[in-house]
Amino acid sequence: MTDNVVPLFKDPNPEPPATPAAPTLTVAPEPPAKSRPVRVFVRTGRAVVGAVKHERTRQVARVSVRHGSYVVGGTRIVARRAWDGRTGARYERLLRAAEAAGNYEAAGEWEERLHRFRTERHKRRMDLLTAPEKLVKGAAYGAGGSIGVLIAIGIALAIANKDVTDVVTPLMALVELIRLLVTLVTILWGPLVAIGPWLALAGVWAVGRQRSAAPQWALPAGQRSSDAGAPITPSIVVTALRDLGIATLRKAIKDMGDAGAAMLGPIKIAGCGVEVDVTLPSGVETAEIQGRRKKLAENLNRHGHEVFITIPEAARTVRLWIADSGALDEPIGPSPLVTDETISADYIKGKAPWGQDLRGDAAELSPYQRHLLITGKSNQGKTAAMRSLALWLALDRRVEFRIADLKGVGDWGMYDGIATVLIQGPTDEHVIEATEMVEAVVAEMERRIQAPPGTKFTPLICLVDEAQIAFMSPAIGDDKRPYGGTKATSRYFQAVRKIHNQGRAVDVLMWQGTQDPTNENLPKLVREGAHTRISLVLGTESQARMALGDNAVEGGAAPHMLRQGFDKGTVVVASDGIKIPAGQSSITVRTHYIDTEAATVIAERAKALRDGVTTLHVIDSGEDRDVLADIFGVLGDAPRVLTADVLKRLSALSEKTYGAWTPGDLKQVLEEAGAGPYKSDGRMVVGRERVARALANRDGEGSTSAEA
Repeated sequence: MTDNVVPLFKDPNPEPPATPAAPTLTVAPEPPAKSRPVRVFVRTGRAVVGAVKHERTRQVARVSVRHGSYVVGGTRIVARRAWDGRTGARYERLLRAAEAAGNYEAAGEWEERLHRFRTERHKRRMDLLTAPEKLVKGAAYGAGGSIGVLIAIGIALAIANKDVTDVVTPLMALVELIRLLVTLVTILWGPLVAIGPWLALAGVWAVGRQRSAAPQWALPAGQRSSDAGAPITPSIVVTALRDLGIATLRKAIKDMGDAGAAMLGPIKIAGCGVEVDVTLPSGVETAEIQGRRKKLAENLNRHGHEVFITIPEAARTVRLWIADSGALDEPIGPSPLVTDETISADYIKGKAPWGQDLRGDAAELSPYQRHLLITGKSNQGKTAAMRSLALWLALDRRVEFRIADLKGVGDWGMYDGIATVLIQGPTDEHVIEATEMVEAVVAEMERRIQAPPGTKFTPLICLVDEAQIAFMSPAIGDDKRPYGGTKATSRYFQAVRKIHNQGRAVDVLMWQGTQDPTNENLPKLVREGAHTRISLVLGTESQARMALGDNAVEGGAAPHMLRQGFDKGTVVVASDGIKIPAGQSSITVRTHYIDTEAATVIAERAKALRDGVTTLHVIDSGEDRDVLADIFGVLGDAPRVLTADVLKRLSALSEKTYGAWTPGDLKQVLEEAGAGPYKSDGRMVVGRERVARALANRDGEGSTSAEA
């Protein structure tokens, strides 16, 4: 307790505090001499590691590896191409792929091609055995003949110049030429030998650079793709489905003993991609998978346009088609209409070679008794897709075309001489002409319907491109009826509806092309009257339903998922005129593109099949008509035309004036003019020469009256 006592008094003489001792400095002993190299080595190592990790060093390393890999990879690619070209390796590879896909028909075709390649290669090798002998003989004959010709020329020169030494002048000139060539080769050979390897090196480098034949880490940042294009395996598909964000699906996959493998059917090669059926677990709807298409594509390391989801026949099943990365961005090649000048068309039994489906198989469309509607955003290939169908059908000389192009930029100009009516222009006047053309087609349809049972008719295609202009036109006729619009009073709308209702029975068909469908520019009754419905890129799902119908969209059709500007010419088709996989309601087709120049060449072939068609460019103007001149005009260059065809052409020229004419009316007018019709091969025809003579001899009493 004394420790806690506080003293009451201070000591008067306290002891001074103790002075603290000065700190002692301890000098470290000098390290032994042998530790100095170690420290130098450590510092040097750190400097080397820092230099290696420096970004500039990494960049230099990436560039060096990248360009070195370009050379190595390019050499491998060139060697592979050369090997494939000299051997049957390519055919064997494709044969194995076809067998793996279960496509034994394609496998048989590739086996046949392989056999044919080997046979031809063997023939070439046999020819090489006799080639030296033929070469020596040919060289000997050539040399002897050449010397003989030169000597003959020398003799002629000697006689002309009276100098015997001129006999050898041509031979000496040849010798001098050979000496000059040898000198040139001697001079150039050295540089060529020096430059040649570098040119070859640059060539393989360029091939490797084009194919990005370098490790991903060495490629430029914009070209790197860690997983894009990776092969599709069952584990990748199941993982992609598990990570879609559907809780029920994720839990079901987690609870499966085989980690979801039982959901998948076999993964099959399908064209430029693979196909697999996925049986969904209970509680998961197919619509949920379709609604997450973009996310599923990203989970599969693909772009959104490279994955398609359709609904097969099996219940609770979705079919995934997954393209090889970048395959859909490659062109599909030219149309057979361009490459095969002997191709023909048959409206009844034939199918148009239109393009390829996603599997890479040919997609062919039958137009037989099917009204057609094609729609999509502007500048996506709508006119080109419809025109390629019409170009094929034009090769059937029986088919008549009446065309109104309400864009009016010349896309259908090559049909001048094929179509009996061709209207080109976007104004209200052109809409009026197009409407009256469609109404004339209605009159022809009604005439056919009233014909005796069993009567055969030639196909008639009434085609209106940019039909939305007709529906949106504010033009009103003299009878106060609007030409455009969607009401019952609309002349264009009603004419189209009549053709849709009864036309196909008598081979009168309506083809229409429109942009951005809405209820205002494409009425529901009109779009649902088409048997073949085609859509390019669209903006929304509601537009896709307008274009293709609810059933097609619910079955997987998704034109609104196509890429504007990139998927030009890619269409989604809902029709029984094209082969669609079982259980599906639509098919996606990449159509062949035929440019205007090639289309004109095909049109010329179609014109050569026909007996001279006079294309009418102007429809009834409401003025008094010169009947005899009109008859002469519709005859064209043909020496004679059937009276029935003359009546049809006159009706197309002016429905108001000639729409109600009968063969008797035509006969009366021609007989009064002294150019009456006559029989040829048992059928009544109108002779061009007779009508021309009647026009020439016509007196000054004025033109023949239009009244019959």
